[in-house]
Amino acid sequence: MKVVIQKVTSASVVVEEQTIAKIGQGFLLLVGVKTGDTQADADYLVNKIAKMRIFEDAEGKMNHDISEVSGEVLSVSQFTLLANTKKGNRPSFVDAARPNEATKLYDYFNEGLRGQGLEVSEGQFGADMSVSLVNDGPTTIILDTENK
Repeated sequence: MKVVIQKVTSASVVVEEQTIAKIGQGFLLLVGVKTGDTQADADYLVNKIAKMRIFEDAEGKMNHDISEVSGEVLSVSQFTLLANTKKGNRPSFVDAARPNEATKLYDYFNEGLRGQGLEVSEGQFGADMSVSLVNDGPTTIILDTENK
């Protein structure tokens, strides 16, 4: 699995001109599920994300995790994170999990975050989404279970 964490002051998802999810301060997570990914991969990411200390303390140091700042999560599935660009100019997505497999692990991942006490909103799996965000910092971190 691959997750892009963007620390945000706000983020939202629009599908067919309707806002379906919106958060304030917290994380926008772009989540890619690869063929062969497991619940253990999702658990690893959930624990990393819940404990990731990238919110500033009173001295301006990245010292607080998302719970300590009462942050929210907006989780968006994004198979394009698994693009293979080694050959040619058109990305290949053959490594991305099939939708039925990916949906199960994506849902498991989001439930895992909720199990950590986090407020989690979601995009719409498989939909054409417009994602808006105000990146705070900017702070963007990539987690990949192949590089644990």
